[in-house]
Amino acid sequence: MIGMGRTLSLLGAAALLISAGAEPPPLGKLPAPTAADRALLRDVIDIHTHLDPDSFGPHSVQARRALDVLEMAARAKKAGMRGFVIKQHYDQTAQLAYLASKAVPGVEIFGQLCLNLTVGGLNPAAVHHFGEVKGGRARIVSMPTWDSEANVAAGGRDRPFVRVSRNGELLPETKAVIAAIATAKIRDSEVKLALATGHVSPTEALMVIREAKRQGIARIVVTHAIGHPIDMTMAQMQEAVALGAQIEFVTGFLIGRRASFTFDQYAEAIRTLGPDNVILSSDGGQLGQVLPDDMIAMVAGLLRKRGFSASEVRRMTVDNPAALLGLPPPTARR
Repeated sequence: MIGMGRTLSLLGAAALLISAGAEPPPLGKLPAPTAADRALLRDVIDIHTHLDPDSFGPHSVQARRALDVLEMAARAKKAGMRGFVIKQHYDQTAQLAYLASKAVPGVEIFGQLCLNLTVGGLNPAAVHHFGEVKGGRARIVSMPTWDSEANVAAGGRDRPFVRVSRNGELLPETKAVIAAIATAKIRDSEVKLALATGHVSPTEALMVIREAKRQGIARIVVTHAIGHPIDMTMAQMQEAVALGAQIEFVTGFLIGRRASFTFDQYAEAIRTLGPDNVILSSDGGQLGQVLPDDMIAMVAGLLRKRGFSASEVRRMTVDNPAALLGLPPPTARR
């Protein structure tokens, strides 16, 4: 099977389709969201959006962005979404989140820090700076993404990287930055920082989760576990869940040039893990891709058609993301 360590059965996916009485969407193509699909965006929090202002050029190994933070905030408000997290590989985004939240009231916008080379890699000072930005919008610290050793190796490029382990053990620097995530204060908030595993290898991700739990980090998400370059097996995802982590399923890996598995393989993996353990996000915002809110609406609608209940879809798009960010349930905010 593509992108899931060959652990999910295509025969099982076919059986799921037959029982649902539907034809599978072709690889990389999903139907446009209907009004009913977009109604499923009520209270949704997308924990993984890539938005301008961001970098693009010979030193930025990433795509151009299709829209900026304020444009996404306006779309989220119109759709009835609760909010989103701004993810940039090369900058922390607490300031952007603070300003955008002021500019578009009624949408809860949060920042993320990825421990790549531009912030000094495994840099505790960067973690504390992120938490101390005015406004209480710091929320997620990610292990290295574009600059992780695993990501650089998968890309086949000879360039510097951030190493988190050696000989099957986390580096002291990795343990130190996890300690910073565990102890950092978020200014203007009582919430603690959450941890994302980034683009480290599956084995490294599990080591990071164990160390994070040992140091008292309560909220952890495995970054697009079934997507490249992580490609966790089902057994590895189940181990992460047993350790107390949520598993992120991004809709962006189902659509366009980034598609690496079918919708039914995706749905089967979610069903195996259970919606209680899954966060559905977009990983959207790239130029030429479906926009983030439409991505989530499309996939949420397809999951409903494949037999997931409304409450299960809501758990993955509303309740679990809110819990990861340390937010009260949406009913408590009205």
